[in-house]
Amino acid sequence: MNKGLITLGVIGFLFILLGFNACNSRNQMVIKNENVTATWKQVEVAYQRRMDLIPNIVQTVQGYADFEKSTLVDVTNARANATKITIDPSKLDEESMQKFEQAQGALSSSLGRLLAVAENYPDLKANEGFNDLRVELEGTENRIAKARNDFNDVVRDYNTYIQIFPRSIWAGLFHFNTRPYFNAQEGADQAPKVKFDFKDNK
Repeated sequence: MNKGLITLGVIGFLFILLGFNACNSRNQMVIKNENVTATWKQVEVAYQRRMDLIPNIVQTVQGYADFEKSTLVDVTNARANATKITIDPSKLDEESMQKFEQAQGALSSSLGRLLAVAENYPDLKANEGFNDLRVELEGTENRIAKARNDFNDVVRDYNTYIQIFPRSIWAGLFHFNTRPYFNAQEGADQAPKVKFDFKDNK
């Protein structure tokens, strides 16, 4: 009888430990998952800042009648396409991340081409308003790079946490899945750099 009670007590104690571990693990998963969501919102803020700059850049460049129209059209279309890609942080997966990166990458490329063409227009390069926008864009790209790196850091922390045994068991039971990184394309760990040459601006 005593052995039976001891066995039941041990089993009960083990169940209590398992329950405590499961509850604690789930709480930590919720916290880390919320950190991923919050950091993703900062990524969106950084990219939105760039989106907001583009109309001003395009408007300034349009003042130069002989500026390549196709370049402006490409930037405008790329911005429109990137605006269409929105992601629910709770449903962030490899496919949605890849679409987001492709759209933002296309926008970065079109912006790069616009700035490269602008180098051929001395008057535009000397335009104070345009130069201010270029400097602001450069700062925005740095913000994007930091936001992406911060996101990868919290995703790495979350993914590592839920994949370590026995938390991997609870993650499966509570439906906590791994999140994707910014790594769908080469150089995705940092936002495209915007380089400016002001040596001819006087």
